[in-house]
Amino acid sequence: MGILSALQSDPRGTIIILLYQIPAILIALTLHELSHGYVAYRCGDPTAQMMGRLSFNPLKHLDPIGTLFMLLFGFGWARPVPVNPRNYKHFRRDDLLVSIAGITMNFCLFFMTMLLLTGINQILWKPELWTLGSLTTPREFLSFQGMNFYAVLSGDNTVIVADATQYVRSVSGSSVYMSLLTPAQFQNISIATDGAGAYYFAMEGLSDYLRSPWLIYVQKFLMYFARINLSLAVFNLIPIPPLDGYHVVNDIFLRGRLHIPAKVMSVLMIGMLALFYFTNIFSTAISTAVYFVQGGVLNAILWVFGLG
Repeated sequence: MGILSALQSDPRGTIIILLYQIPAILIALTLHELSHGYVAYRCGDPTAQMMGRLSFNPLKHLDPIGTLFMLLFGFGWARPVPVNPRNYKHFRRDDLLVSIAGITMNFCLFFMTMLLLTGINQILWKPELWTLGSLTTPREFLSFQGMNFYAVLSGDNTVIVADATQYVRSVSGSSVYMSLLTPAQFQNISIATDGAGAYYFAMEGLSDYLRSPWLIYVQKFLMYFARINLSLAVFNLIPIPPLDGYHVVNDIFLRGRLHIPAKVMSVLMIGMLALFYFTNIFSTAISTAVYFVQGGVLNAILWVFGLG
């Protein structure tokens, strides 16, 4: 188990991460399922309301395995809200609306969180941060793939200044670095690697560039919250029953003609979980989709506000 090994190797750091992750997961999963139930209610089905599932109480919505997957892999699911399609006013239309309600909620939460992240990012850091190097840009602090995004998220007191890959083999004294950095900056520079052979100039003292230090805690929570909501939305779009994507495909492309028994759905879900656990097929595909969507949204936000 990743969490158990992390607790053994770095108990303090892992607990701090969980203090950010767990509330973000609880809120994202709760609002996802609440959206399903509320839209079903508006479409004529009171089942979720009668069973107490139109609630902001996370305990009414959590699925133990789905929540564990969120902690371990970054995507998972909650306990499905009970619905009775026979109560829908217009079956295929309402089934589609109920199915996309959770995905829509998570994507809207992701988008609003990205707007907040962008705004806070501008007032969190001192202006001189943006002059340190090629990797000290707003995008690097906001992109899920940004080096400085992970520096903040992991709690490292490090600013990644510039890519050093092209210089590593020809380093001689300090002449290579002095061409990119001022003498004052050079005093604090070290070479860091991301473990995949890519090298970066790392400047210790990230906290020295904080304009409003207390906002870093808000920013870190929003980073987790944005990533979790987008991961939930993308994961639930997979067209495998009983995920929401199956209903979307069935209602739009198959006109609601496909009916899969509950037992078959359970078998398919177990098979998908096995693939998640023993292979990286789904995790790689979901991560690629998450990075693609987040990159596009981030680029649009930065362009609108003139920060790109």
